[in-house]
Amino acid sequence: MSDSLSIAVSGLIAARQSLSTVSHNIANSTREGYSRQRVELGTRPPELTGAGYFGTGVLSQDITRVYNQFLVNNVRDGTTSFNQFDTFFDFAAQIDNILADPQVGVVPVLDDFFDAVQAVADDPTSVAARTALLGEAGSMISRFDFIYQRLTDIGQSINTEIKSVTTEINGIASAIGNLNKQMLLAGNNGKQANDLLDQRDLLVQDLSKLVAVRTFEQADGSLDVFVGNGQPLVVGPLSQVLTTVNSADDPTRLEIAFVQGNTPIEISSLLSGGKIGGLLDYRNQLLEPAINGLGRVAIGLADSFNDQHKLGQDLNGSLGTSFFKVASPQVLVNANNTGTATIAASIVNVDDLTNSDYALTYNGGNAYTLTRLSDNTTTAISTGGASPFVTQEIDGFSLTITGTAGAVVGDRYLIQPTRAGARDISALITDPEDIAAAAPIRTVNTFANIGDGVISAGTVNSPNNQVTITFTAPAVFDVVDNTTGATLATGLAYGGGPQNVSFNGWTVTLNGAPNAGDTFSIDQVVTTLGSGNGGSGTISAATVSAAGSDPDLRDPVTITFNNPPTTYTVTGSTTGSPTAGITYTAGQPISFNGWTVDISGTPAVGDTFTIGPNTNGVSDNRNALILAGLQNTRTLGNGTASYSDTYGELVANVGTRTRQAEINTESQRVLLNQAITAREAVSGVNLDEEAANLLKFQQLFQANAQVIAVANSLFQEIIAAVRG
Repeated sequence: MSDSLSIAVSGLIAARQSLSTVSHNIANSTREGYSRQRVELGTRPPELTGAGYFGTGVLSQDITRVYNQFLVNNVRDGTTSFNQFDTFFDFAAQIDNILADPQVGVVPVLDDFFDAVQAVADDPTSVAARTALLGEAGSMISRFDFIYQRLTDIGQSINTEIKSVTTEINGIASAIGNLNKQMLLAGNNGKQANDLLDQRDLLVQDLSKLVAVRTFEQADGSLDVFVGNGQPLVVGPLSQVLTTVNSADDPTRLEIAFVQGNTPIEISSLLSGGKIGGLLDYRNQLLEPAINGLGRVAIGLADSFNDQHKLGQDLNGSLGTSFFKVASPQVLVNANNTGTATIAASIVNVDDLTNSDYALTYNGGNAYTLTRLSDNTTTAISTGGASPFVTQEIDGFSLTITGTAGAVVGDRYLIQPTRAGARDISALITDPEDIAAAAPIRTVNTFANIGDGVISAGTVNSPNNQVTITFTAPAVFDVVDNTTGATLATGLAYGGGPQNVSFNGWTVTLNGAPNAGDTFSIDQVVTTLGSGNGGSGTISAATVSAAGSDPDLRDPVTITFNNPPTTYTVTGSTTGSPTAGITYTAGQPISFNGWTVDISGTPAVGDTFTIGPNTNGVSDNRNALILAGLQNTRTLGNGTASYSDTYGELVANVGTRTRQAEINTESQRVLLNQAITAREAVSGVNLDEEAANLLKFQQLFQANAQVIAVANSLFQEIIAAVRG
């Protein structure tokens, strides 16, 4: 009877343990991350008797989790991707709402500003119209500053989020380390602590919401957790501490760093996935380019408007001055630099500016590398030992490098050509009379002319016009304004240099020994040598006169037609050659002293045309009309986009990235839900199944209890028989 009793007791214990496990499953069925458990039953070792092996009952070998690591990893990876895209979308939508809002965006104030410019063109004598223009300029400047401040506020909120997430990561890492410690203690008997494993997996999943992680389970049951490209976050019971530090490149940005000893090491560039990945991607790929793009519009508007405004004349008869203050590029010195070299940047061609920032790194000797951070395009720079050294134009700006001898290899500088554009734009003109609506020159058909020749109103040549100097012989050159199509000079003598050449308000210095056919270009005051030049001629950088136009612009000039009237003579000109016997072609541009006119029709012998200062030209609106036309002129993007086009491109890019992030978020949500469903199908608690198990193990318990009762009854019968 003792054998039957022992077997029944083992079954009773197994049934009780199974019932307890089922009860545990039911109680935790709604707990996130819980994995269904089951009792693993085995047969007790049989007992050898003379009649053979007799069974000795059942043994509860272990309590295991119903668990699939592959499915758990899928949930973890899906959680990382979903939170990365969801975070990116949440913040991207904020920028999209600001830039695209018809009431808050830049386009409405651009339209209002240029409508006011047109109003001045319609009535250049109206002080009210001029005052209204200054008011609209102030409103436009305020709008640029408002949007800039909103975007920088979002940047500060990114810093706050990064700090908060870093603290949260540290807390989770510490909790995982503590669980590893508990599990090391719990694992001494060779059994797994299932509930602790679930807690640890849930913590790792929570961590994956914040950053992409990789895990490795050690033989002792502890779990090591890694982030980035292999940086250990948790090793056994020990957890690493993350912190936030100001970026060495840009102190306005917070970066994430490991703390080794007392030294923080930035690892932001190594991190991806989760909320951290979304925040960093958003800042690098959308927020900062958006601020740069807004600044690019502001700089492009201010610079090109200034250029044209300086070619005009105000109500007092003075040449125009800069209408707006144009922001300068920012150069940030890396906090880890130890050298003494200094870097300055200046904008030379707004047409070529991009929305990117740039990193300048010193390589040793005279060598630097400039990297465009948006696509990692590099430009090699060699100073040749000169200090200061001024580079050629690179994406619309140039660099001045001073003191390379004091630089240290690895020194780094962050160049932000357009970052401050929307912040720093301001109005320099406050008096309505200073608005240069008129042109500074006036052309006249002499009353006594007998031919039907007509001279145009004329335009002022901009210093930004593209001009080519071509050597027709080693000591002779011609000058052509490619923008207007006018020949500025022919047959000028070159004495071997250094020799100054001045046109359109700029001056360059030629030197060396050019060959016939060699060319030199001046474009947006940036000078370049022709690619096919064979001589040793050089050209200096162009310097522009303070007035922004040719200082001889308003010197009186007379054009007199010769006999026969197929040629004409120019008198009173300061620049240009030759001045006598010039062949007349109707409608062909004629340029002297920084202006361009054309004469059409058939002048007669002795007919004269004069070009001189626009005295008392208060009703003249020629420059105002050109200023109003700038709204639709393609002054940016290498001559492909207007101000509104460029801003629209910015809005479209932000909108596209926002929509793409939204689509990615929704698709990742579906994939994550599918991964969770697959995991729950294996590891989740099914209450119907548990109810069936409850009945099954209840019956098992009752059956084993009945065996005990029968064994007891038989035992009592035997006792009674022995007593009788």
